Amino acid sequence: MIRTFIAVEVAPTTIASITSAITELKPKLPAVRWVAPANFHLTVKFLGDIEANQVDAIGAALQLALAPFPRCTINAKGLGVFPGVRQAKNLWVGIFGDELARLAASIDRALLALGFFAEPRAFSPHLTIGRWRHIDRPAGNLKQELARWRDRDFGATIVDRVILFHSKLNPTGAVYSQLKVIKLNDQAIE
Repeated sequence: MIRTFIAVEVAPTTIASITSAITELKPKLPAVRWVAPANFHLTVKFLGDIEANQVDAIGAALQLALAPFPRCTINAKGLGVFPGVRQAKNLWVGIFGDELARLAASIDRALLALGFFAEPRAFSPHLTIGRWRHIDRPAGNLKQELARWRDRDFGATIVDRVILFHSKLNPTGAVYSQLKVIKLNDQAIE
Protein backbone atom coordinates (compact mmCIF):
# COMPACT_ATOMS: atom_id res chain seq x y z
CA MET A 1 0.00 0.00 0.00
CA ILE A 2 1.18 3.50 -0.81
CA ARG A 3 -0.21 6.81 0.46
CA THR A 4 -1.15 9.07 -2.47
CA PHE A 5 -2.67 12.38 -3.46
CA ILE A 6 -3.23 14.40 -6.63
CA ALA A 7 -1.79 17.91 -6.69
CA VAL A 8 -0.58 20.91 -8.63
CA GLU A 9 2.91 22.29 -8.07
CA VAL A 10 3.49 25.97 -7.35
CA ALA A 11 5.86 28.25 -9.29
CA PRO A 12 9.34 28.74 -7.77
CA THR A 13 8.76 32.52 -7.59
CA THR A 14 5.62 31.96 -5.52
CA ILE A 15 7.46 29.52 -3.26
CA ALA A 16 10.21 32.12 -2.75
CA SER A 17 7.65 34.78 -1.85
CA ILE A 18 5.93 32.49 0.66
CA THR A 19 9.29 31.44 2.12
CA SER A 20 10.15 35.10 2.67
CA ALA A 21 6.86 35.57 4.52
CA ILE A 22 7.56 32.53 6.70
CA THR A 23 10.91 34.02 7.69
CA GLU A 24 9.04 37.09 8.90
CA LEU A 25 6.31 35.06 10.62
CA LYS A 26 8.51 32.56 12.50
CA PRO A 27 9.32 34.82 15.48
CA LYS A 28 5.68 35.90 15.74
CA LEU A 29 4.25 32.36 15.57
CA PRO A 30 6.79 30.23 17.48
CA ALA A 31 4.43 27.29 18.08
CA VAL A 32 3.96 26.62 14.36
CA ARG A 33 5.76 23.71 12.68
CA TRP A 34 6.53 25.04 9.21
CA VAL A 35 6.13 23.00 6.05
CA ALA A 36 9.34 22.70 4.04
CA PRO A 37 9.10 24.90 0.92
CA ALA A 38 9.96 21.87 -1.24
CA ASN A 39 6.64 20.37 -0.07
CA PHE A 40 4.40 23.30 -1.02
CA HIS A 41 1.69 22.10 -3.37
CA LEU A 42 -2.03 22.50 -4.01
CA THR A 43 -3.73 19.22 -3.15
CA VAL A 44 -6.62 18.68 -5.51
CA LYS A 45 -7.62 15.24 -4.18
CA PHE A 46 -6.28 13.08 -1.37
CA LEU A 47 -6.55 9.39 -2.26
CA GLY A 48 -5.02 7.87 0.85
CA ASP A 49 -3.59 4.35 0.77
CA ILE A 50 -3.85 2.56 -2.56
CA GLU A 51 -2.41 -0.63 -3.98
CA ALA A 52 0.73 0.01 -6.06
CA ASN A 53 -0.93 -1.75 -9.01
CA GLN A 54 -3.64 0.98 -9.09
CA VAL A 55 -1.19 3.70 -10.13
CA ASP A 56 -1.44 3.00 -13.87
CA ALA A 57 -5.25 2.87 -13.84
CA ILE A 58 -5.42 6.16 -11.92
CA GLY A 59 -2.96 7.74 -14.33
CA ALA A 60 -4.97 6.54 -17.34
CA ALA A 61 -8.25 7.83 -15.88
CA LEU A 62 -6.70 11.22 -15.18
CA GLN A 63 -5.15 11.39 -18.64
CA LEU A 64 -8.50 10.74 -20.29
CA ALA A 65 -10.40 13.20 -18.09
CA LEU A 66 -7.83 16.00 -18.28
CA ALA A 67 -6.81 15.76 -21.95
CA PRO A 68 -9.25 18.51 -22.98
CA PHE A 69 -8.59 20.60 -19.87
CA PRO A 70 -6.70 23.83 -20.76
CA ARG A 71 -3.73 25.21 -18.91
CA CYS A 72 -4.78 27.88 -16.45
CA THR A 73 -3.35 30.39 -14.01
CA ILE A 74 -3.72 30.32 -10.24
CA ASN A 75 -2.81 33.05 -7.77
CA ALA A 76 -1.55 32.70 -4.21
CA LYS A 77 -2.88 35.41 -1.93
CA GLY A 78 -3.41 36.02 1.78
CA LEU A 79 -3.09 33.90 4.90
CA GLY A 80 -5.77 32.05 6.82
CA VAL A 81 -6.27 29.24 9.32
CA PHE A 82 -8.39 26.12 9.66
CA PRO A 83 -10.71 25.63 11.44
CA GLY A 84 -10.69 29.12 13.00
CA VAL A 85 -8.52 31.59 14.90
CA ARG A 86 -9.25 30.22 18.40
CA GLN A 87 -8.63 26.58 17.52
CA ALA A 88 -6.24 27.02 14.60
CA LYS A 89 -4.53 23.84 13.45
CA ASN A 90 -3.38 24.72 9.93
CA LEU A 91 -1.94 27.96 8.56
CA TRP A 92 -2.48 28.38 4.83
CA VAL A 93 -2.03 30.62 1.81
CA GLY A 94 -5.19 31.07 -0.24
CA ILE A 95 -5.22 29.89 -3.86
CA PHE A 96 -7.49 31.50 -6.43
CA GLY A 97 -8.27 30.55 -10.01
CA ASP A 98 -11.43 30.38 -12.06
CA GLU A 99 -10.77 26.86 -13.31
CA LEU A 100 -9.81 25.18 -10.03
CA ALA A 101 -13.26 23.96 -9.02
CA ARG A 102 -13.83 22.54 -12.50
CA LEU A 103 -10.43 20.81 -12.39
CA ALA A 104 -11.21 19.25 -9.01
CA ALA A 105 -14.65 18.11 -10.21
CA SER A 106 -13.14 16.54 -13.35
CA ILE A 107 -10.68 14.60 -11.22
CA ASP A 108 -13.45 13.46 -8.86
CA ARG A 109 -15.58 12.22 -11.77
CA ALA A 110 -12.64 10.44 -13.38
CA LEU A 111 -11.91 8.47 -10.24
CA LEU A 112 -15.48 7.45 -9.37
CA ALA A 113 -15.28 4.47 -11.73
CA LEU A 114 -12.16 3.29 -9.90
CA GLY A 115 -13.97 3.23 -6.56
CA PHE A 116 -12.85 6.57 -5.13
CA PHE A 117 -15.53 8.68 -3.51
CA ALA A 118 -16.32 12.22 -4.60
CA GLU A 119 -15.34 14.87 -2.09
CA PRO A 120 -18.35 15.66 0.13
CA ARG A 121 -17.21 19.23 0.82
CA ALA A 122 -16.74 22.08 -1.61
CA PHE A 123 -13.20 22.40 -2.93
CA SER A 124 -11.27 24.92 -0.81
CA PRO A 125 -7.94 25.54 -2.58
CA HIS A 126 -5.05 26.42 -0.28
CA LEU A 127 -1.39 25.69 0.43
CA THR A 128 -0.73 24.53 3.96
CA ILE A 129 2.43 26.29 5.12
CA GLY A 130 2.36 25.48 8.83
CA ARG A 131 0.65 23.46 11.55
CA TRP A 132 0.17 23.89 15.27
CA ARG A 133 0.88 20.86 17.40
CA HIS A 134 -2.28 19.62 19.09
CA ILE A 135 -0.98 20.68 22.52
CA ASP A 136 -0.11 24.22 21.42
CA ARG A 137 -2.61 27.02 21.16
CA PRO A 138 -2.22 29.89 18.68
CA ALA A 139 -0.82 33.11 20.08
CA GLY A 140 -3.27 35.80 21.13
CA ASN A 141 -2.14 38.10 18.32
CA LEU A 142 -3.01 35.62 15.54
CA LYS A 143 -6.11 37.50 14.40
CA GLN A 144 -4.14 40.73 13.97
CA GLU A 145 -1.28 38.93 12.25
CA LEU A 146 -3.65 37.30 9.75
CA ALA A 147 -5.25 40.69 9.05
CA ARG A 148 -1.80 42.09 8.18
CA TRP A 149 -1.35 39.34 5.57
CA ARG A 150 -4.91 39.11 4.26
CA ASP A 151 -4.21 40.91 0.98
CA ARG A 152 -0.57 39.88 0.44
CA ASP A 153 -0.03 38.66 -3.12
CA PHE A 154 2.45 35.78 -3.28
CA GLY A 155 2.39 35.41 -7.06
CA ALA A 156 0.90 33.48 -9.95
CA THR A 157 1.50 29.95 -11.23
CA ILE A 158 0.69 28.58 -14.67
CA VAL A 159 -0.90 25.18 -14.13
CA ASP A 160 0.15 23.01 -17.05
CA ARG A 161 0.12 19.61 -15.36
CA VAL A 162 -1.44 17.60 -12.56
CA ILE A 163 0.63 15.11 -10.58
CA LEU A 164 -0.16 11.89 -8.76
CA PHE A 165 2.19 11.89 -5.77
CA HIS A 166 3.35 9.21 -3.36
CA SER A 167 3.62 10.56 0.19
CA LYS A 168 6.02 8.73 2.49
CA LEU A 169 5.67 9.83 6.10
CA ASN A 170 8.90 10.11 8.08
CA PRO A 171 9.64 11.44 11.57
CA THR A 172 11.24 14.51 9.95
CA GLY A 173 8.25 15.15 7.69
CA ALA A 174 6.66 13.82 4.53
CA VAL A 175 8.70 13.04 1.43
CA TYR A 176 6.85 13.32 -1.88
CA SER A 177 7.68 11.57 -5.13
CA GLN A 178 5.93 11.78 -8.48
CA LEU A 179 4.16 8.66 -9.69
CA LYS A 180 2.35 10.06 -12.75
CA VAL A 181 2.40 13.44 -14.49
CA ILE A 182 -0.63 14.40 -16.55
CA LYS A 183 -0.09 17.37 -18.86
CA LEU A 184 -2.96 19.73 -19.49
CA ASN A 185 -3.98 20.92 -22.95
CA ASP A 186 -1.65 23.46 -24.57
CA GLN A 187 -4.51 25.81 -25.45
CA ALA A 188 -3.97 29.46 -24.67
CA ILE A 189 -3.90 30.35 -21.01
CA GLU A 190 -7.10 32.00 -19.86
